[in-house]
Amino acid sequence: MAKLRILYVASEINPFLQTTQVAEFVRRLPQAMQERGMEIRILVPRFGLINERKNRLHEVVRLSGINIAVGDEEKPLVIKVASIPNAKLQVYFIDNEDYFHRKSVFHDKEDKFYSDNDERAIFFCKGVLETVKKLGWAPDIIHCNDWMTSLIPLYVKTTYKNDPIFQTAKCVLTIYDNAFSFKFGDNLLEKVKMIDIEDSMLNPLKSADYEGFIKMGIEYSDAVIRAEEEESESLNNLTNELSKEKKFNVIENDENFLDRHYNLYNELAG
Repeated sequence: MAKLRILYVASEINPFLQTTQVAEFVRRLPQAMQERGMEIRILVPRFGLINERKNRLHEVVRLSGINIAVGDEEKPLVIKVASIPNAKLQVYFIDNEDYFHRKSVFHDKEDKFYSDNDERAIFFCKGVLETVKKLGWAPDIIHCNDWMTSLIPLYVKTTYKNDPIFQTAKCVLTIYDNAFSFKFGDNLLEKVKMIDIEDSMLNPLKSADYEGFIKMGIEYSDAVIRAEEEESESLNNLTNELSKEKKFNVIENDENFLDRHYNLYNELAG
């Protein structure tokens, strides 16, 4: 039996960057699945807080060099790679000077949410899929984490649906309590659009905010996990509203945490 191939996509991972619980989740789970015989790839943004020299990042020239369209603009995609110390895992970093060389993640020095965080998310999601294509590595499961990755299920089920790399891929989205109050501009939907995406498909994103991104990810995912953490009223309201249409998996951070993910992956992969 062939090894199950799991692609993990997130905004951060220990030990390179940790600003939320996402980083620890994405550090722990891939290694555990690899130890259970699965084949793993991990992709994250190369935010400016990540020290390249200290973490020994280096560019992968064969994967770099393509341009990613965001709205009317095209930005060059640079791919870097580094190994996690004391683990047989490599992490690929999506990089672009305009989007990721700031010395912060989503907020400026005055704690204002960057107005182009939508473009950064779009560039990242498209960059992930193009990088995986260049790797020639077809994932069975694409496990997306948090709002920044939430457009990937949409793209996989539309623009990339006939690509041999993604044809049979199932998407999992884990949502966390990392809400923001910022509302993006009216042109968000136009920037998100790609081939085979009709206006009606983007209805969940019309609110142009955090909830819109989460709803978009849930709409096109094959399974949704709510990370077990402190109670959040906003997240409760959102998941209660959407659970009528989609089955939610609440995976508690207990002794069965890894088993539940392992079983879910196998169930989805058939």
